[in-house]
Amino acid sequence: MNLISLQLKTTNNFEENLQNLVLYIQNIPLNSLIVAPELCLTGYSYENMQRALDITNQAIPILQKLSFEKIICLTMITQENNSFLNTLFLFHKGDIIHTQAKYKLFSLGNEEQYFASGNYENIKIIEIDGLKIASLICFELRFVELWKKLQGADIILIPAMWGKNRKEHFETLTKALAITNQCYVIASDSANEDMAKGSGIITPFGEEFRDDKSELITQKFDKTLITKMRRYLNIGIK
Repeated sequence: MNLISLQLKTTNNFEENLQNLVLYIQNIPLNSLIVAPELCLTGYSYENMQRALDITNQAIPILQKLSFEKIICLTMITQENNSFLNTLFLFHKGDIIHTQAKYKLFSLGNEEQYFASGNYENIKIIEIDGLKIASLICFELRFVELWKKLQGADIILIPAMWGKNRKEHFETLTKALAITNQCYVIASDSANEDMAKGSGIITPFGEEFRDDKSELITQKFDKTLITKMRRYLNIGIK
């Protein structure tokens, strides 16, 4: 399997953002796991929530069609019971196989004023074609109690819109998550000028593959690295 981290800019043209994402996904080889930045289609469009919802509804069937031989992860704005949510979607084999709304909202970005918090129970490991996959959304990366929920995952996905003033934090935490949980981490941050970038793929041994100048970062998945690390330093993760 190919592990893919996309590092894309988000503009105010939602339709163009969707077209750009679709083009990237179409050109990525089959049997790939693709992670796109948090809210890469719309950004935090607090003044345009209805437009953002329209793009989500437009994007879902398109991404379903693109996912027949790929796994696609991104977050989009949704609505439930008159509340807006920042919802992570996992698409595979033409279906939505998992959703989880952002549980830990970033108060410095006023997220709590516009979004409802997601369900803690939805932060969990799911199995896809024999792989154990879990996700955290951006700010949730800072909460170590959430790391424990993901122990045993083979791959942890981190879609983010992480500010450049805290770039070192993003890179340190994603690396530490891979080492602590002895798994792969795919970190995908926005490439906008005020964002940290730092997207990449980190192995269970803590080896980092990052490139702030690239819109696409890729590495091959090697499950034996997980087995080797967990046997070499046995801390009880199975």
